[in-house]
Amino acid sequence: MMKTLKFHLSKMKPLDAVIIVCLFAASFVPHVVYGIQLNQVDEDARIMATVKISGEEVYKVELSEDTPHETKTFYPAEGQYNIIEVDGTRIRNKEDNSPDQLGVRKGWISQPGETAVVLPHELIIEIHAESPDGKEMEEETDVIIPL
Repeated sequence: MMKTLKFHLSKMKPLDAVIIVCLFAASFVPHVVYGIQLNQVDEDARIMATVKISGEEVYKVELSEDTPHETKTFYPAEGQYNIIEVDGTRIRNKEDNSPDQLGVRKGWISQPGETAVVLPHELIIEIHAESPDGKEMEEETDVIIPL
């Protein structure tokens, strides 16, 4: 093992290590951007969940402590179903009959920017923040990441 490691290190050029470190650091950029976006949500903003099927909004609910527990069943196409569960400040795809079950395994989502997707059913659950007057909050600045 040590012999193999020494062999690979001897094949590296000096700039290879710099490139590897830069790529490793760049892999954390999406997490930083997401954290900044979460911190910009106003305290008086309403957290909304939207369920879309084939790009068309079919259900919208505010996620708050006052939101009652409920389940809704959607039928995106013949032979397909999704059971969506809302519990106060969170929402999830509780059950569906898609083959991979990725939407179910995603679990509860509650923060603006989070999504749960069921590709075979073309169903998307999105969380976003709205200002108290009902308009979706827009970011004040665009983040441009150079390549």
